[in-house]
Amino acid sequence: MIRFSVLSILCAVMLATSFATADDWPQWRGPTRDGVWHETGIVEKFDAPQLEHVWSVEVSNGYSSPTVADGRVYLMDRMTEPTEVERVLCFDASTGAELWVHAYATTYKSVGYRDGPRASVTVANGRAFAFGTMGHFFALDAATGEVLWEKTPGKDYDIPMPVWGMVSAPLADGENVIVQMGARGGACIVALDAATGEERWRALDDKASYSPPIIVEQAGREVLVCWTGENIAGLDPDSGEVLWSNETPANRVIINIAAPILEDGRMFLTSFYDGSYMFRLTQDSIGVEKLWHRIGRSERETDALHSINSTPVFIDGHIYGPDSYGEFRCLNADTGDRVWEDQRPVPKSRWATIHSVMNGDRVWMFNEKGELIIATLSPSGYNEISRAQLIEPTAGQYTGSFSAPANSKSEDGGKPMFTNESGVTWSHPAYANKHVFIRNDTHLVSANLAAE
Repeated sequence: MIRFSVLSILCAVMLATSFATADDWPQWRGPTRDGVWHETGIVEKFDAPQLEHVWSVEVSNGYSSPTVADGRVYLMDRMTEPTEVERVLCFDASTGAELWVHAYATTYKSVGYRDGPRASVTVANGRAFAFGTMGHFFALDAATGEVLWEKTPGKDYDIPMPVWGMVSAPLADGENVIVQMGARGGACIVALDAATGEERWRALDDKASYSPPIIVEQAGREVLVCWTGENIAGLDPDSGEVLWSNETPANRVIINIAAPILEDGRMFLTSFYDGSYMFRLTQDSIGVEKLWHRIGRSERETDALHSINSTPVFIDGHIYGPDSYGEFRCLNADTGDRVWEDQRPVPKSRWATIHSVMNGDRVWMFNEKGELIIATLSPSGYNEISRAQLIEPTAGQYTGSFSAPANSKSEDGGKPMFTNESGVTWSHPAYANKHVFIRNDTHLVSANLAAE
């Protein structure tokens, strides 16, 4: 009896420890939107060149990244037959079984990259917030898919459509949900009551960008940081009051996609055409100071970092991320000077994409060829520990039904924008419960990353 009791206690402790080190991934770039994966007990390296799938389910096309909460995986996609609809999908995280689908009619108009929704679903307090390409905004019951409230473009908000549609992932903040709506009437940034959908506040007359809002600590308080199509701005998350703002004008076309990243009060921004910015968030009072801005002569002759879909990582005074054609770089954060460049993490291609998250002292990187990489990054260089194929790239996201804007040619003699016929995987993976979840244009898959 005593032995049984001791064993029971040990099993309970082990089970509790297992759950204590397991995290959900309920929103864009993880639990705290900073690209940090906190779980332990993860594999040190891969056993084979191909990761085995725990499950795989069919989905339609889209860029929306999976999110994971309370044993469920959320995703958005688009179908064109028999009618055009966007869908919010929910699956069982353990088995891949479909739990519910919410579909709604929408026709893509004046949007490049017509292959599906962009924004990841944000899950908080039993609600799933889904933001579609044309600006449809839903609050759904996270367990059942029941519509709690919705906002319809053209009816509730007048949205001048950005070239690549609405992309910025919603941010749940207490009783509010905040979204870069990009609407006329001072509604670039909008806060809605998460329970009712009632508008709490609106702010900024700026054009929309694609970058997600984040909340940071500054001068002893929370500040909502929004990178719009025209400014980097700090707002009061409760009222929408603009606390500080600095212009970041677009050189050619608004293409601010990466999230702002911070370390020790410094904030880094990067854009494909407009290069890199470094700001300091003042701590004695609420304000911002531009430290430097570096931009190259062209998308080929770049300076610092001209990233596109990828949010870099900020580690110990250095920035690591891909440049315009996939050159993976290390920058000195003090100056923006290039420390090194390496072509191994992602193939050389215009708008090359790789998504990086921190897990302890290691960086987990998922590149556009569907490969998952474990590496360490330092000023001394790129150190690859292990690499395995996670999912196959698909053609839709890169060469599919793409409506190119007028300026969509590269700057090297008018060659076409895209040359990679094998396709890409541009969605960001979710890391949750010691698994990785990722999608391409045809499937959503799960793979186990737990150490034995």
